[in-house]
Amino acid sequence: MWNRKSEMEKIIDDDDLQPSTANLGFFLSTTAIATAVSSSLSAMDPTSRPAVVIDNGTGYTKMGFAGNVEPCFILPTVVAVNESFLNQSRASSKANWLAQHSAGVMADLDYFIGDEALTKSRTSSIYSLSYPIRHGQVDNWDAMERYWQQCMFNYLRCDPEDHYFLLTESPLTAPESREYTGEIMFETFNVPGLYIAVNSVLALAAGYTTSKCEMTGVVVDVGDGATHVVPVADGYVIGSSIKSIPIAGKDVTLFIQQLMRERGENIPPEDSFEVARKVKEMYCYTSSDIVKEFNKYDKEPAKYIKHWRGIKPKTGAPYTCDVGYERFLGPEVFFNPEIYSSNFATPLPTVIDKCIQSAPIDTRRALYKNIVLSGGSTMFKDFHRRLQRDLKKIVDARVLASDARLGGEIKAQPVEVNVVSHPIQRFAVWFGGSVLASTPEFFAACHTKAEYEEYGASICRTNPVFKGMY
Repeated sequence: MWNRKSEMEKIIDDDDLQPSTANLGFFLSTTAIATAVSSSLSAMDPTSRPAVVIDNGTGYTKMGFAGNVEPCFILPTVVAVNESFLNQSRASSKANWLAQHSAGVMADLDYFIGDEALTKSRTSSIYSLSYPIRHGQVDNWDAMERYWQQCMFNYLRCDPEDHYFLLTESPLTAPESREYTGEIMFETFNVPGLYIAVNSVLALAAGYTTSKCEMTGVVVDVGDGATHVVPVADGYVIGSSIKSIPIAGKDVTLFIQQLMRERGENIPPEDSFEVARKVKEMYCYTSSDIVKEFNKYDKEPAKYIKHWRGIKPKTGAPYTCDVGYERFLGPEVFFNPEIYSSNFATPLPTVIDKCIQSAPIDTRRALYKNIVLSGGSTMFKDFHRRLQRDLKKIVDARVLASDARLGGEIKAQPVEVNVVSHPIQRFAVWFGGSVLASTPEFFAACHTKAEYEEYGASICRTNPVFKGMY
């Protein structure tokens, strides 16, 4: 009996052994294949993957991958941080170091960016908003680092170690700011390569692909927090002629908010700025003559006055308000700044003219011929027509004065003024970055991790597009 059982056990063991050996062989072969595939993927050169292009603006950040026509995400540049954890970490005694440490870790993890941040700050009192960029310059580096982290891991869903990065900066950014950016990118995110581009040059590159090959022109970049007029000759920035004015998209919003408040519109105070911003984006346009516009509104109010409907955030009650003169008075701030502020009274066309007149004389005609608009605040209807008309008046007046001074002996050639407007000017900088990062030369121009480890953050101080001016 014992022998028969042992024989049966032996037969069962033998039968079990054959498939298990086969299974083991199959398992080992699939493991080997998986390991080989993963090692080949990890060995893949980052230059074979598309670069990540992030255009950080004062109001909105545009992000996506090189080669795309438009960004994957356009988010408000804002971070909502949980203040309760921060306060807890400060309040914790030195003895209770574990609680202090965990509160600090939670403060590092519990934050939101973009629209999520704005929603959280409205619905919860423990989240406070932080705007990392003010007037085109990074103001809060901790918030900026958190913002980039969410951009990469939560929105673009990419591993920063596997992609080259193209970031943008304002033309008046200090070299130290570029160093900080390089440090964060190479140290925190361990990126293989980084290129920090000047947004004006990228805006020209965007026009270069949509029309003709022209890298000489003036970029009028009107964003949410800063307005820059930047002359570029053959792809090099003429640094000494850059002009900056303290009126931008946010000032238009504030002016609309002020006009609606003075008229006594029924808007809850906590929602008034947001309503003014939406009114600006939906209803505003540029007029050719203010007096005619006032007359039109007075004669046919039903035709021109719009109605805004909203819901009070605290009570949930609906409210309505009228949108009248501010529809054309908002964008008028760029052409008659004195209606908004007494601190700055030079209109945008005059600033552009001064900028071109301060550039080298042999570039001026080419600059007048290619004035490129960039930024969301240039998207008002007929903005480019008004700008071209006002600039043409200034230039023609100068030509006539020159003819009169010469007594008609020498006739000056008329100067062609052309303001270029295209549908992608809202994210022209991002699109220019996408085009640039798609070229094979891009990877050669980047600062690499190896360079950073050898020389340090100082490699990011200089930008090649400024080399023409030194």
